Amino acid sequence: MTSKWIGKRVPRLDGPERVTGELKYMTDYHYNNMVWGRVLRPPYPYAKIKSMDTTRAKNLPGVIAVLTHEDIPGFNGFGIVVPDQPVLCEDVVRTTADAVALVAAETEEIAEEALALIDVDYERLDAVTDAEFAITEQAPKLHADGNIHSHVVIKNGEVEKAFQEADIILENTFHSPRQMHAFIETEGGWGILEKDGTLTIQCPGQYAYRDRLQIARALAWNPARIRVISSPVGGAFGGKDEITVQIYLALLALHTGGRPVKIHYKREESVIAGMKRHPFKVKMKTAAKKDGTLLANQVLAIADTGAYASLGGAVISLAIEHSCGPYKIPNVDLEGYCVYTNNGIAGAFRGFGVNQVCMGIETHMDMIAAELGIDPIEIRKKNVYHQGDVSSLGHVVKGSVGTWKTLEAAEKCDLWINREKYKAEISEPWKKRGVSIATSFHGVGMGIGLPDYGAASIQLLPGGRFEVGVGCEEIGGGNGTVYAQVAAEILQCDVTDIVVVQGDTSRTLDGGTVTASRSTYTGGRAVATAAPNMLNLLTKAAGEIFGVSEEQVRVADKKVVVYDADGKADSSLSFAEIYDYLYENRRDTRVEGHFMLPKEKKEIKGSGGAPHRLYGYLTHVVMVEVDTLTGETEVLRVVSIPDAGKVINPQGLEGQAEGGAVMGIGYALYEDTIIENGYHKTTNFSNYILPTVKDSPQIETFPVEELEETGPFGAKGIGEVVMIPIIAATISAIHDAVGVRIKHLPATPERVYAALKARKDQTNQSNEENVM
Repeated sequence: MTSKWIGKRVPRLDGPERVTGELKYMTDYHYNNMVWGRVLRPPYPYAKIKSMDTTRAKNLPGVIAVLTHEDIPGFNGFGIVVPDQPVLCEDVVRTTADAVALVAAETEEIAEEALALIDVDYERLDAVTDAEFAITEQAPKLHADGNIHSHVVIKNGEVEKAFQEADIILENTFHSPRQMHAFIETEGGWGILEKDGTLTIQCPGQYAYRDRLQIARALAWNPARIRVISSPVGGAFGGKDEITVQIYLALLALHTGGRPVKIHYKREESVIAGMKRHPFKVKMKTAAKKDGTLLANQVLAIADTGAYASLGGAVISLAIEHSCGPYKIPNVDLEGYCVYTNNGIAGAFRGFGVNQVCMGIETHMDMIAAELGIDPIEIRKKNVYHQGDVSSLGHVVKGSVGTWKTLEAAEKCDLWINREKYKAEISEPWKKRGVSIATSFHGVGMGIGLPDYGAASIQLLPGGRFEVGVGCEEIGGGNGTVYAQVAAEILQCDVTDIVVVQGDTSRTLDGGTVTASRSTYTGGRAVATAAPNMLNLLTKAAGEIFGVSEEQVRVADKKVVVYDADGKADSSLSFAEIYDYLYENRRDTRVEGHFMLPKEKKEIKGSGGAPHRLYGYLTHVVMVEVDTLTGETEVLRVVSIPDAGKVINPQGLEGQAEGGAVMGIGYALYEDTIIENGYHKTTNFSNYILPTVKDSPQIETFPVEELEETGPFGAKGIGEVVMIPIIAATISAIHDAVGVRIKHLPATPERVYAALKARKDQTNQSNEENVM
């Protein structure tokens, strides 16, 4: 059956208003009679609060409210999994990102001045800033249960025996950086106490219903009295999955006499208060046979989650689940720690821990291949699992698997076939080029043990259009256009006849969070579940109007057609006429669709939620050019080969692939939030290096389609894996170019230059010894 909308390059429905600036984010709005909110943060990363006096701040002209922990009517805490982060600190601060007090004032300047007038007496404590030290008995306990938030262990087979039998063993340690989300729209939003006593929070987020729940707990309110509008979002990437300012807005809104209150972080405050990617230390030991067959993998990963848990436990669980790559390794010993420190707060970020461990296993695959003289693609093809195989974790992989196809496509792409030719085309005599490959995968959905469901509504509107309501927010990926395509395909209408509403608790159902690469799969399938119910509503109404059975009625080409006994079209009704009939007879014009995401039945003991039932897969081929005089690395070409199941919108997929590639390049070469002794040395974008359009390479996207039978039209998630293997591929391409391996990311010019110098010094010393 030929699709009219699925698989077509439908331009983003919100594209024109985004590129013209007509679309407004939450923080772009201003209201009459508005007030400004600000947050007081501590000057120390770890300290006791001995006393606090807000008198001077309250007496400042123009100040409307000053709030402390004493003004929180409900639960003073939040956190997606463990609500261990205080809304407002009471007796201790654990990071300079903590909130101590809130101020609302007539102007932002007055609010800023009031913060300086809040007198807090601190007793400084010794900050814990090294994650490995935090695990030891000597480290101060940052929380009552100690500094280990989560400990994950997965064992399979006989690792020690495998190492004894191996022909080659590699052991290395890899360090990864504290990446910043760097979204365009910093954290901010609005809180308004409505005249009817309800509360409206307009704040960009990734799960409006969960935000509403956490707000309600802090206020001790019924969640039904709170409306959260969380979409559109000016970038998120996981950094707005957790509560940002929603609870602050709610508390202040209750003390401003019904006036709207706005909080909007400046970039400097966002750097300190915002979530970051977990920095990891990964020790990996991998064994193989002479023919390249992988035998064993031993991993120890330590993640610094900062002062509070957020999603750190889930991050380390996913990291360990993915630490062996999409390969069949019969013997594994995998262990991960998520550790508390006073280094800010780490949380969800695109890739969710897989980025950090992919660097290890993919580097080892290249090193093993080089040592054994095997082609790097062949060694991967030799070891990858297929649907129905047993993974390294010991479970049978039931979802679709496209790794083989992505590797096969990589092997045939121009950049790989002609790599020696392109490597020779250096731009300067002192520069060298390298080409490399890496592959990875990423779970789709929440894993075992967590609620994971989808829901959508479809309403027939006056004039015959349809409103599709999906809880999943629009965070930049274009999922709203995908939802419209799915709906239009099933409802047999034009995609422009679909109005998509997202991220509003008063207008959409709870469909779960926009994270875990689940947006297209979950929202798309929810719409595909609701749409047949709308077809039934339409055909039933038409049957009633014409006095025929529903079997004689079908929806086709933007209308409802009635067929006679001979199967010939007899008459028809437009969707607008159907609406008029339902409206006149006071009949419901809205339907819903609900489903549960497929999961494995049995959790791997100690894994924290593994395995997933569904995964997305991707292979990257990368070419770099390295300046041997400075160590500077430039990525010149990228080939991205994703397996996203059925590609619903190729244009949207290409956008994800290109954005993910550039983000991965930034992670590999430039980005790191520097924190020393608990203090942020990185303050804003002047000393946080981001790739710009000038650093963006030529990116080609060649998707393969390994259909997922449970997904909408065979689709599955791809939003995170698009930035994962490019990291390892970039670092291996540096090695291919100049012969040094960088194991501490990012591969800054300084690190590459130091490695080149160390290799040169070592070569000179060896030559001297040989002469002697």
